[in-house]
Amino acid sequence: MTKVKERKSMRDEVLHGLTGPQKSLPSKYFYDERGSKLFDEITELEEYYPTRTERDILKQNVEEIGCHLGDEVILIEPGSGSSDKTRILLKGLNNIAGYIPIDISGDYLFSVASELQKAFPEITIEPLQADYTHSIDLPDSLPEGRKVVFFPGSTIGNFKRDTVDRFLSVVADIVGREGAFLIGVDLKKEVEVLLAAYNDSKGVTAAFNKNILRHINRELGTDFDPDLFDHKAIWNEEENRIEMHLVCKEDHEVEVNGTCITFREGECIHTENSHKYTLEEFGEIVSPWFEVKKVWTDEKDWFSLQYLEPK
Repeated sequence: MTKVKERKSMRDEVLHGLTGPQKSLPSKYFYDERGSKLFDEITELEEYYPTRTERDILKQNVEEIGCHLGDEVILIEPGSGSSDKTRILLKGLNNIAGYIPIDISGDYLFSVASELQKAFPEITIEPLQADYTHSIDLPDSLPEGRKVVFFPGSTIGNFKRDTVDRFLSVVADIVGREGAFLIGVDLKKEVEVLLAAYNDSKGVTAAFNKNILRHINRELGTDFDPDLFDHKAIWNEEENRIEMHLVCKEDHEVEVNGTCITFREGECIHTENSHKYTLEEFGEIVSPWFEVKKVWTDEKDWFSLQYLEPK
């Protein structure tokens, strides 16, 4: 089990985000163990369509997907979480020789990997704790095979454009000239459907959003009070994205590493984006590195699973 040191400290990133003109926090810090479990709950909510839709696409097309991936595959999954969708590939295909789940939440990552190794003893499973938006050194102990990055969940939609470009460059380096990229991409649809998915009636998304403050408290010794913030998700028409915010309920201050951060009533911390694309838009975004070879969608065209090869 391999751990990679962060390129930039959590403290630096939190301070940078909270001292800017628009307060923000990196969405990767949702994912401590509790946050990962809350996200798993979100994926099972009635309003949250992406997970079940993508899961159905995988199940219905797993054999065809396997044909595209090749004979001996090393499957690499950045932001693996519970590896729930990956299990469909591990169970449905006989051409996967190795699996590398990559996640920033180490305890949860290693726990999931241990369970997977027991369930699939014939597959070499090497969990890697890392920030996957930066360059990644893969374990030397992997068997030979075609490197395929699997990036489900439309997590690509959480990235700003400069981060998208950096991530695609990282993926291209990982897979090399002979590899491939299998990615889930959420598609544009009715705004009402989108807003419901990020404002669930049970409040699980709200708890997930606020958990970023609990995570920071534990790691940095800060004293954020999550009860002083409300969850808010909106549609930004100009940017074609859902935005998640934490809205301050009353004036207060929080100290981060000796720096006093002032919050005013009604002020927002921007915690996440979720961009939505058309198939044409996404093909254009990846075009400097990859060519889209195959697209699978659901009957409503709400979600897509796309197979890409390096140019």
